[in-house]
Amino acid sequence: MKFCATVFFFAAISLSFTTLSAADEPGWSPYVVARGSQRLEIRNTPLHLRPYRPMHFYGNTIRRNFYRGTPIPMPRDIIRNSGVIGRR
Repeated sequence: MKFCATVFFFAAISLSFTTLSAADEPGWSPYVVARGSQRLEIRNTPLHLRPYRPMHFYGNTIRRNFYRGTPIPMPRDIIRNSGVIGRR
């Protein structure tokens, strides 16, 4: 059990350092609640072209399915999401 946890940990870390294969995929926005002009810009952008945002499960799922063909987040997505929330 400990061995499996160790292997998973190192696999998650190594995946977090790799670059995304889809260059067109939008990056992460650090704002959970957009305000002002940023809110208008996001609302006028199609859902699959908007940036990923923490706590926006529906939109992030739609984008993952559009760009990767699967709505399930990878371990690097979970790590990256934690970092975006932590920087705020």
